[in-house]
Amino acid sequence: MNDRRSFLKAASASALGATAYRNILGANDRVRVGFIGIGLIGKRHLLDFLAQPDVDAAAVCEVYEPRLREGLATIEEKSGKKADGFKDFRHMYERKDLDAIVVSTPDHWHALLTIMACAAGKDVYVEKPLTLFAREGRWMVDAARHYKRIVQVGTQQRSGEQYQECVKLIRNGHLGDVRNIRITSVRNISPGFTKPVGTEKLSEQDWQMWLGPAPQRPFDENRCIYHFRWFWDYSGGQTTNLMSHNVDIAQWAMQAMPRKVAAFGGRYSLKGFGETPDLCEAILEYPGFLLNWSNSEISAYRRGGNLEFCGTKGTLKIERSGMEVVPDPTIPAENQIPSFTERRAPAGPPQPRTAAIKKDGYEQVRDQFQPHVRNFIDCIKSRQQPISDVEGGHQTSIACHLVNISLQTGRTIHWDNAKEEIIGDREAAKLLVKEYRAPWDRELKAALPKGKL
Repeated sequence: MNDRRSFLKAASASALGATAYRNILGANDRVRVGFIGIGLIGKRHLLDFLAQPDVDAAAVCEVYEPRLREGLATIEEKSGKKADGFKDFRHMYERKDLDAIVVSTPDHWHALLTIMACAAGKDVYVEKPLTLFAREGRWMVDAARHYKRIVQVGTQQRSGEQYQECVKLIRNGHLGDVRNIRITSVRNISPGFTKPVGTEKLSEQDWQMWLGPAPQRPFDENRCIYHFRWFWDYSGGQTTNLMSHNVDIAQWAMQAMPRKVAAFGGRYSLKGFGETPDLCEAILEYPGFLLNWSNSEISAYRRGGNLEFCGTKGTLKIERSGMEVVPDPTIPAENQIPSFTERRAPAGPPQPRTAAIKKDGYEQVRDQFQPHVRNFIDCIKSRQQPISDVEGGHQTSIACHLVNISLQTGRTIHWDNAKEEIIGDREAAKLLVKEYRAPWDRELKAALPKGKL
């Protein structure tokens, strides 16, 4: 413990101010990056960072041996350089030549890895969802601000041109008053997952590192590679996995946080392994509008789009391939009274309430993932806040966690965002935080700014 605290203090003391950092990067102009986790999204991030002309992929940390080998081989193949491999991230953090860390692990590791990286003087690109439970987000914000670190959250849609235009259109009143937002994600995986993704078992040492701060359990190949998402100890199901991307855009556009959340659902039909819901319907009440989250793992039919903003002038539908504004027609209210006995003479074609817009042809990697990485690298050099700063990621995660808390308690959750507290429900409030198991509880305490735990 004392050794760890000494290391973190020394690393923090060596963290450079903005001017000194720019001077050093100006001399070399290359950013050296270490990667933690080379899974589905981790491999994508590795490729996107390698595609940047001013990035050196210098290290990989991964407890699953096949992916560690894959990450190192990818770096050598794409860059012609050899990187160092690690299974304990703490050894990687001790390297003073690393400028930044990319965190692409299961969700239960996101917060601690980010906080400890900040304490070690590293900037961080951390995948969404930012946190496993709500309190972690405030710890991460406190650490980033205290250690003066750049932290970019992997909500890549913010870097998409169509999403940025969407935000401008909504804030400029193109849709009129936006009173309802709908987020939908559906697929059919019945009867459920029954086979592990990993082909090799983890050693006991590697399994303990994979578990990290999560509760102790015997090794279970069905709980780790990819499928961690369906277990509460490591994730929040599709609500934190998929809702997070679009509720991030909704809250960014509307500049608001929920004050009341009611969620319904459960695990009804899936028979494979997992604990999280296969069906969820949630209503989040914000000041002046409602947001609906609809998710099904057991029926693939979808009405509408992934994300829809419904205003008094029309609807904006948006996804990673494009966006469309569908105007409502201007029809007087009196003309919309139904008649069952008389035929009305047509009054001519109605005029649209707003201008129609349609843009398509966007690609996820080219137009969102890679610009998001570029934004992070540019912010490392400029020391300006990135487009998906840790505070925004924290707010996004709160909305998702409140849905799951409502679902787990069976009650409507009332939220005080200024205090970041659940109002009038002590049982629900306990779900805002989870305990880290040893020794990771001590690592957290050592890395956090004094008085922030």
